Parts: sequence; C-alpha cells; structure tokens
Amino acid sequence: MRVISILQGLLTPLIAIIATYIAWQQWKGNQLKLKMERYDRRLRIYQEVVKMLRTCANGDLREFALIVDFGAATAEGDFLFGPEIRQYIDDITSRAANLRQAKVQYKDYTQPVPAGYDHEKIVNEMSAQVSWFTEQLVGFVAKNKFGQYLNIS
Repeated sequence: MRVISILQGLLTPLIAIIATYIAWQQWKGNQLKLKMERYDRRLRIYQEVVKMLRTCANGDLREFALIVDFGAATAEGDFLFGPEIRQYIDDITSRAANLRQAKVQYKDYTQPVPAGYDHEKIVNEMSAQVSWFTEQLVGFVAKNKFGQYLNIS
C-alpha cells in the first residue's frame, strides 16, 4: 500500500517531465522549420539574382518587364538579408536598366542615325555593363556575397 502511494506521488512529476520534453522537442522542430523556410526564401532570391545576371551577361535583356519582374521577385530581400545584399540587388537593377537603355539607343549601320547619336559611347556603355554582369558570375562575386546567408549549418 505504501509503495502505491509513493508511485502515485511520483506520477505527477514524471508526467510534467515528459510534457516538458515533448514541448522542448516541438520547439526545436519549429526552430528548424523556420530556419529551412528562411533558407528556401533566401535561395529563391539568390536564384533570381543569378538568373538576372545570366540574362544581362548574355545580352538577352530584351524587355524592361524583366527588370520589373526582377525587382518584384527580390523585394523580400530587404527582410531576409543585410543592407549589403539590398544594395547589391539595387546595383543589379540599376545596371540592368542602363544596359537596357543602351540597347534601345543602339543603332547599327543599317538603321538611320538620329541627331547627336554617339555610337562609341553607347557601345562602350553596353560593353561595360555586360562585362560587369559577366564578372559577377565568372568571378563568383554573387556567390560570395550570398554565401553567408545560404549556409544552413
């Protein structure tokens, strides 16, 4: 009879310990889930950045809508990254707009040349922008900038 009283007395603390352990496991699981969700969102933005760099480096920036879509796809970056990445994304957007503007202004020898047209200036601008975009990919600049944010360890 005495043993049953002791076991009944120990049952409540044992249940409390088990409940605490379950709560701790759920908390750890939720932490991991949030970390993975943040990683997925960051990875999606990084993939958009690489896609835009590739598009611009290849000279395939045919429509201004690509720049607008890039801005929309990376807007969440303000909350997921530090100011360095936001500035980098803004630089990409600005340089893409400059490249697009130079491509629109470009005239080849078969097209009529407007007054004040400076072919060399436009070609140099296009070349400088394409070189910058290429360096971001080939030199792993983008990968290095995003690397610290894409580490899930």
